[in-house]
Amino acid sequence: MTFSELGLSPKVLTAVEASGYTIPTPIQAAAIPHVLQRRDMIGVAQTGTGKTASFTLPMLTLLEQGRARARMPRTLILEPTRELAAQVEENFVKYGLNHRLTVALLIGGVSFDEQEKKLDRGADVLIATPGRLLDHFGRGKLLLNGVEILVIDEADRMLDMGFIPDIERICKLCTRPHQSLFFSATMPAEIQRLADTFLNDPVKIEVARPATTAKTVTQYLVKVGREPQDKRDALRELIAGATDLKNAIVFCNRKRDVATLYRSLEKSGFNVGSLHGDMEQRARMATLDAFRKGTLTLLVASDVAARGLDIPEVSHVFNFDVPTHAEDYVHRIGRTGRAGRSGTAMTLVAPSDTKYIAGIEKLIGETITWFGGDVAVAEVEAPEVAEEAAAAPATSSRRRGSGSADRDSDGDRSRGGGGNRRGGGRGERRPAAAAPVAAEAAPKPEAAPQPRKAEAAPQPRRTPAAEPAPARRAQAAEPAAPRRAPAEAPVRQQPEDRRPQAAAPQPPAQPRREEQRPAGRRDDFGQQRRRHRPDFEDDVKVIGLGDHVPAFLLRPVRVEKQAS
Repeated sequence: MTFSELGLSPKVLTAVEASGYTIPTPIQAAAIPHVLQRRDMIGVAQTGTGKTASFTLPMLTLLEQGRARARMPRTLILEPTRELAAQVEENFVKYGLNHRLTVALLIGGVSFDEQEKKLDRGADVLIATPGRLLDHFGRGKLLLNGVEILVIDEADRMLDMGFIPDIERICKLCTRPHQSLFFSATMPAEIQRLADTFLNDPVKIEVARPATTAKTVTQYLVKVGREPQDKRDALRELIAGATDLKNAIVFCNRKRDVATLYRSLEKSGFNVGSLHGDMEQRARMATLDAFRKGTLTLLVASDVAARGLDIPEVSHVFNFDVPTHAEDYVHRIGRTGRAGRSGTAMTLVAPSDTKYIAGIEKLIGETITWFGGDVAVAEVEAPEVAEEAAAAPATSSRRRGSGSADRDSDGDRSRGGGGNRRGGGRGERRPAAAAPVAAEAAPKPEAAPQPRKAEAAPQPRRTPAAEPAPARRAQAAEPAAPRRAPAEAPVRQQPEDRRPQAAAPQPPAQPRREEQRPAGRRDDFGQQRRRHRPDFEDDVKVIGLGDHVPAFLLRPVRVEKQAS
């Protein structure tokens, strides 16, 4: 079957032939005759099958007769994103070369005044996003009671983005009897309910199962570690090791992850651009044009920004984040393997993503192959082993009230203070062998203060009572001999002589304590306390007074005058 057999007008056929197309795709061959008959229709087909042309070409044929009036468009096409709306406009310009039709585009990021001027001239084809369309309607600059054809494209994405209430309102505003066309890659129950409400005896065309993936796409799962750095390292290795990579789209679940990954790849020397919803319209279009022309090799994008983009020669798709919705996986990998070309889709899977993979495989009805290439297995499994080994101290830390232990598994950040002051803390998770011992040994000296009382009893002064503070830290660092530190303290101290010379034996104890304590949040917290307490800045230590010595007692000048 050729396009000439579908009933299109000679003007449209001439433009199609000039574009180099002669044979329609299955969705085009099935949908175009029904659209020309002005039947309501539901078109379900996977991405990259030519859904846009299946309504663009027959609409051009139907619009050859008649003219639009000011602020009353004849046809309305709703798209979920600015990029898709601009892409549909390009199709009308491309195939409408022989027509004198006015096409208006209502999207965000463009001045209202410019768009209102086009509406005042009258629009045969109005392409809009729901939000901007309702903005113009609320301003009184647009009337929808003259719409003859209503097209809702990417209906399932409209559902994901929360546009269904807006779609329902727009459908109710189109009061004139009109033809309604729904196109979608999948058909959720909510979209079916919407179609049952606003479509009149629709024809349903389904050229492929809504959850199938293109057979020309080779799919792989790549096992990575838990940390974001592990995923970035694995992605760089996959990109560098791909021999047939022409260009690629890298998908992230969140906009902030798009920006972070873009900066990481750019610093690594890759030719990369980013695409997300917070970008200005000019920057987004410039990035897309550069990627289409081959100026950019990699494009880091979010689902919303890249949904439905018509870039026919994408060789690879990398899912940096596993999509939380299985349908999004179908849309993502549909960016490659289009129009019969082969493509590769790789998904980075962390241990916490396995539940999403099970849902994806259930939806598409096949098992995805695990990739065993350049990513080292040891690097992938190391974080898992470390976390299993640290499970016991992390649990005991939570019972002591130091907060959630899994907020920072690398021990570099300091949060909470209760556990740190008591010697247990959350910063001991990495050294799995030492952490349990320190956690058990730390509280014991506090619960048994008898040595301090015995030493302080025969002497009226209180200075020896504070001595066990350094000894407690030494005990926490030396689990093999936790009771020797208090016994050594009386040997070093001389309570009957308060001269500053007695401070000479103390300095060796400080480096020994710091050397034996494992690095972690406790050290960070200790350094933070020393920065905020001025009595630690002079490094003058008095034997027997511990860490909590009043500043006026740390002045050796007064002691020297009394001794002389």
